[in-house]
Amino acid sequence: MKNPKNILITGASSGIGEALSLFYAEAGRTMFLCARNEERLNAVEERCRQKGASVYAKVLDVTDEASMRDWIFDSDEIAPLDLVIANAGVSAGPGGPEGETEAQTRQIFSVNVGGVLNTVLPAMQKLRLRKSGQIAVISSLAGYRGLPSAPAYSGSKNAVRAWGEALRGWLAPEGIEVNVVCPGFVASRITEKNKFPMPFFMQADKAAKIIAKGLSKNKGRITFPFPLAFASWLTGAMPSFIADVVLTRLPKKGA
Repeated sequence: MKNPKNILITGASSGIGEALSLFYAEAGRTMFLCARNEERLNAVEERCRQKGASVYAKVLDVTDEASMRDWIFDSDEIAPLDLVIANAGVSAGPGGPEGETEAQTRQIFSVNVGGVLNTVLPAMQKLRLRKSGQIAVISSLAGYRGLPSAPAYSGSKNAVRAWGEALRGWLAPEGIEVNVVCPGFVASRITEKNKFPMPFFMQADKAAKIIAKGLSKNKGRITFPFPLAFASWLTGAMPSFIADVVLTRLPKKGA
């Protein structure tokens, strides 16, 4: 979509969500933002208002299905949604030799997959009635192949990627655009915890510009940076016996 007027973004208090909120905020736009951290969300809300946007911010947990549905329906009543960005996500952090715990695994899937479902499914109901609109889901280059150092994170992002790509084909005949965003390492509260090498590390404002450009062109997959995207794609396409060797040589979390 070239010029969305009414935009909803989850996980808007930091990282890519914050950067996208600030990128899109301008006079004539209505922004609906949610996050769990009230202090950071209020700060983003104020900065968006200073840029001229009308802003409605709400403290929400994306795993709360009923609250998310109510918020999205209420937002759409205020201003019919043009663009919905399901961005909220978590990881297990740097971890340790024991790997992701059971609690971390369940939490990661609940937020990264359940949170996307709780955002997209209610939004779809409204967009399909109008036969217009755009949905972006934030996956990751980690979703191209299961990573031994982050099974739950890479698994959850793989699910989001596959579901988003399937939705794109399903909803296109109804006039709804669906885009899957697969970033590499971007400055965020997730990556700031990492204690391992992060090649081609990128600031969030630069990532937001790349994402917004891809959305304006309705690109099916928005992947970046190119060297890491190509390496991730190649690893995903490798036969298992080769990928197993490559992936076991990657730096371990906490190393």
